[in-house]
Amino acid sequence: MKPNFKEMSTKDLRAYLLAHRDDLEALDTLVSRRTPDSEATIYPCMFTEEGLPIEENIRIAEEAIRQRVEAENNRKKDSHS
Repeated sequence: MKPNFKEMSTKDLRAYLLAHRDDLEALDTLVSRRTPDSEATIYPCMFTEEGLPIEENIRIAEEAIRQRVEAENNRKKDSHS
């Protein structure tokens, strides 16, 4: 009997898929949980085709990461208050 994929946590579903790589129903459930492209944030490439860093794009990515970490820390602080 298969588990109920819709009730599984994403972490558990990923683990299940690693052990059952041919289970298309489980894969479909996991893929359906992803953020739609219309809501995703797409960042510019950080390297040229030759492998050279693009400093401005790296700065943009670093700033986005910093903001996300700060927002997560604030969320955690608020939930403990």
